[in-house]
Amino acid sequence: MNRMVLVVVLILAVGAAGVALLVSLRPTIEAKPPLVKPPRVRVEYVEPQELELRVRTHGTVMPRSESSLIPQVSGPVVWVSPALASGGYFQQGEPLVRIERADYEVELESARASVARSESEHERASKELERQKRLADRSVASETRYDDARNAERIARAVLREARAKLEKAERDLLRTELLAPYAGRVRDESVDVGQFVTRGAPIASIYAVDYAEVRLPIPDSELRYIDLPLIPRGHGEARSRPVVILEARFAGEEHSWTGRIVRTEGEIDVRSRMVHVIAQVKDPYGLLAGAGAESGAESGAGDEGGSASQRARAPLVVGLFVEAQILGRRLTDVVVLPRAALRDGTRVLVVDGDDRMHFRPVETLRVERDQVVIGAGLARGERVCVSPLQAVVDGMRVRVVGGEAPMAARGAAP
Repeated sequence: MNRMVLVVVLILAVGAAGVALLVSLRPTIEAKPPLVKPPRVRVEYVEPQELELRVRTHGTVMPRSESSLIPQVSGPVVWVSPALASGGYFQQGEPLVRIERADYEVELESARASVARSESEHERASKELERQKRLADRSVASETRYDDARNAERIARAVLREARAKLEKAERDLLRTELLAPYAGRVRDESVDVGQFVTRGAPIASIYAVDYAEVRLPIPDSELRYIDLPLIPRGHGEARSRPVVILEARFAGEEHSWTGRIVRTEGEIDVRSRMVHVIAQVKDPYGLLAGAGAESGAESGAGDEGGSASQRARAPLVVGLFVEAQILGRRLTDVVVLPRAALRDGTRVLVVDGDDRMHFRPVETLRVERDQVVIGAGLARGERVCVSPLQAVVDGMRVRVVGGEAPMAARGAAP
């Protein structure tokens, strides 16, 4: 029994010694603060540049002039031009419709005969007046006869004037039996054919001009400061100072563009949308006008994409086509263009210094677009601007910068 107790005590002693040895040999754990990595951000290097502002809008193409073709005389139609069909083209002064002339030729001959008769009667009355005047001067004829002769001469002269007026009208009516195109244009629709009796004043076709095409473009009043647009007309001598507009549309399965100019603004602001509407004009939209090359190039501006030769090679700017428009505005110098994500609170950006710490910087915002912001002042060449979205930012916070190298022009000036 004593031997069993001794064995147990010995085992316990050995275990206690082993535990003490393990405790004495354990490693010491040092308390260290947790390691927090700075967030990674993308930066853009500041590079001032020259920028041409553009105002984007849209509209529908419409003709500059549109009118109804209306006969000024009545009668049966004896000839209709092949161009007088829906979609047909015609030149200025080209005959479109001819009306039967026979009745108007008869009226013209009758008017000529009436003038000849009136001239004869007026000549006879004038001679009689002179004869009575001589007799009255010699006190041979009575004053009554002289008055009758003078009255007869006045009546004959009035009848002659009336006959000549009827002759002029008969000549005009005869000319009006042929309807001439008032301008180079295209037919929208027509309702006349050979044998049809047309009535004076009743429209027979709808036509529009093709020398120019116009587009009505809405612009928010806040965008007007970006373009040099005279809101008050100052005459017609400022064609070259009118803003250039580039029209783009998809037509016949391809993308096309045309170049024109803003020619005027409408007289009032839309009370519902608060928009100012401007009118863009494109010369020779169908490429039909002969000799329009030099003039079109001068109007569109040297170096523009819409010179007459290339413009005729493109698709026609068809009436009714929906187009996107870019109005070329003012040219700014020494401005900075950054992604819109760089702008914080609308007036500040985050600048990363040489120690990779971020600081808020107030800037002058000239324009905020859909995907970029134009900054006028507040940044120096070569500075780094954070363009990454961050939830919580503290001034002076350290970051890890990722991104490309600085532009060559900015490396020497980088802080």
